[in-house]
Amino acid sequence: SDKIEDELEMTTVCHRPEGLEQLEAQTNFTKRELQVLYRGFKNECPSGVVNEETFKQIYAQFFPHGDASTYAHYLFNAFDTAQNGSVKFEDFVMALSILLRGTVHEKLRWTFNLYDINKDGYINKEEMMDIVKAIYDMMGKYTYPVLKEDAPRQHVEVFFQKMDKNKDGVVTLDEFIESCQEDDNIIRSLQLFENVM
Repeated sequence: SDKIEDELEMTTVCHRPEGLEQLEAQTNFTKRELQVLYRGFKNECPSGVVNEETFKQIYAQFFPHGDASTYAHYLFNAFDTAQNGSVKFEDFVMALSILLRGTVHEKLRWTFNLYDINKDGYINKEEMMDIVKAIYDMMGKYTYPVLKEDAPRQHVEVFFQKMDKNKDGVVTLDEFIESCQEDDNIIRSLQLFENVM
């Protein structure tokens, strides 16, 4: 009866995800896991899609001590692959699949995309600064009580120096992946996302 219920439930929402079989083929989740994820998703988002406001509200619950809205905004844009202002269950589950079970290469590509705010294929220092600041804001004063005001800037300077191999002021996907793979510290700092997801 579980199966019938699922099928029934899927016909009642205004956005029905593509079949679970298809999603199972495209992600690193089992059909059972997808069903559980779908239930949770539908619970929070009965219409079957999430807009940025809802996304921010859900996200804020996880970070009561900080202000997660800016980070949630960037994250939403990374999830919203069609850039149409809404995240469907498929978008959500594809991203989750990469972040939780993807290869290092896939995770780094996804993270690069998160940092590339204007989606021009490069990360500049301002973009990196914006994301790092958003993370500091989200973690709140309690997590980093010892940090000075300019900590994010110093953080970014160090990262950027390491990543911008040819010193042209921007970081390409290749530079990003290469830097992350040769420096455990960068990976560890970026692993922050796994705790944040």
